[in-house]
Amino acid sequence: MKHQWLEWAKRIQALSQAGLTFSKDMYDIERYEELRTISVEIMSAYTELEMSKIKDLFANEKGYQTPKVDVRGVVFKNQQILLVKENIDDKWALPGGFCDIELSPSENVVKEIKEESGYDVLPIRLLAVLDKNKHPHPPEPYHYYKIFILCEIVGGEATTGIETNKIQFFSEHNLPQLSTNRNTECQIKTLFEFLRTPEKETLFD
Repeated sequence: MKHQWLEWAKRIQALSQAGLTFSKDMYDIERYEELRTISVEIMSAYTELEMSKIKDLFANEKGYQTPKVDVRGVVFKNQQILLVKENIDDKWALPGGFCDIELSPSENVVKEIKEESGYDVLPIRLLAVLDKNKHPHPPEPYHYYKIFILCEIVGGEATTGIETNKIQFFSEHNLPQLSTNRNTECQIKTLFEFLRTPEKETLFD
């Protein structure tokens, strides 16, 4: 129940956004707008963000609300996993990021790995599709699905990008300080299970 307020605020936001999308009645629209304002007020009361910033971030989207998608590349070499050090928090993560429009998940992961690590890769297999809310990530306003795709290096060389400052392969028992907003230790260790057991079934939720 530690962050139940956030779940309530997100749910109110989602319901109000759906109502504003489909409702035709002016009085219903007014009620949904009030609900959206309440969701912003809840966020503002429990965080240090200003109301205007939260509204831009949290309650200014249009259309029926669905989870956002984050794709992460899983690359192994010599029994170690590829991680990149993010500039934004100076912690380590699997290369990846939000999926861009007009690109498939595999196309997105190839692009992200190239931009963040310098390696050219070939997508091999979907390992997992996880609901961020069901894993120990820090709380945040949006609801995310995280896609983990196994990739094989076919070219390129280790090169930092705009968002990264270090690139390195790590063993399962010598992981660095992870960016838990992007990936958790238990997720990384689960990915090593695929390395040991290639026939392991794809994970979901």
